Amino acid sequence: MHTVVERELELGLVLSPERSVPVPARLTYRTDDPYAVHVTFHIGSPTPVRWTFARELLVEGVFRTCGDGDVRVWPTKSGGRSLVCVELDSPDGRALLEAPAAAVSAWLERTLRVVPPGSEQGHLGLDKGLSDLLAMAPTDDLLPGVPRPADETPEPGA
Repeated sequence: MHTVVERELELGLVLSPERSVPVPARLTYRTDDPYAVHVTFHIGSPTPVRWTFARELLVEGVFRTCGDGDVRVWPTKSGGRSLVCVELDSPDGRALLEAPAAAVSAWLERTLRVVPPGSEQGHLGLDKGLSDLLAMAPTDDLLPGVPRPADETPEPGA
């Protein structure tokens, strides 16, 4: 069974230093995808915009500037409010979003309680997947006539 940790919040899409517009968003964390966070932006189009990136990037970005490439995250203050800035870069354009730091931090803390840092691999189900795969492997009696590999141990007296 997998756990999902979600949080609805309003982000600010920064249009200029003086102007931003509200964008409803949902933060989602799933234990079956333990390294990632998923952000869904509801922008009034028939299909929401979805971004997925490393949870570790968001955790670090609450405290210091981090990220390279398509996603960058950093903390800031504006008008006495603590914010987390998220810059998303794609072939379609660039977006700078501001989120309330307290809301993001509280949500992240919930995800970290569900899957503590360093324990993500245990939630991937690799052991079960490998067991299922090996259970499907053919046994010797299912492949009559197929020669077995030669035994590496020499025969007595050889």
